[in-house]
Amino acid sequence: MRILLIEDDRLIGDGLNAGLNKLGFTVDWFKDGLTGKEALLQAPYEAVILDLGLPGQNGMEILRDWRRQGRKEPILILTAMGDLEHKVQGLDSGADDYLAKPFALAEVAARLKALIRRGHNHPEPTVRHGAIEFNPQSRQVLYNGREISLAPKELLLLELLLLNPGKVYSKDLIAEKIYSWDEEVVSNAVEVHVHHLRRKLGKNIIKTINKAGYILGET
Repeated sequence: MRILLIEDDRLIGDGLNAGLNKLGFTVDWFKDGLTGKEALLQAPYEAVILDLGLPGQNGMEILRDWRRQGRKEPILILTAMGDLEHKVQGLDSGADDYLAKPFALAEVAARLKALIRRGHNHPEPTVRHGAIEFNPQSRQVLYNGREISLAPKELLLLELLLLNPGKVYSKDLIAEKIYSWDEEVVSNAVEVHVHHLRRKLGKNIIKTINKAGYILGET
């Protein structure tokens, strides 16, 4: 899932960017409040990690502006200001969760996954579709009870479709969802990922909608 990270501390940002990528997220990292604020309007993100003490515009103002604009992306505030007053203020301003520094990477990832699952009405930790079982926490995929090895982008595409049954995704939108801005996307990349998923999980796992894109297939 594609995540927007707005954090000006380079040490923390580097750690989150590298760690979350290893855990299966696609991360776009911005260090300035104003630039990060505009980034949410330019790409489809599943969730946001937002620091409060940012140059350009502070995180609390950004949060309020997004919510006034009707943005509904789950937002996890990550800040050194962990006292009760700031926590209540952040949640009242529209944040979905709040985590004070210092923190553990595993907890950040777990909170993000929980926010994303709730946002897609999947409160259970395991997503099931016919013979397929997917655990977002462990990134494990089972097909007829047997573990299946998927490439990182194949896994991101499968997760996207499993969390959004009934929704048609164009090739361009899929690419925006599973690739970050600094990754090069070849012209037939999405078709290749779809082909590999069908080969590994059955031809009916993804249905092609003519001139529209792809949708999760029927069980």
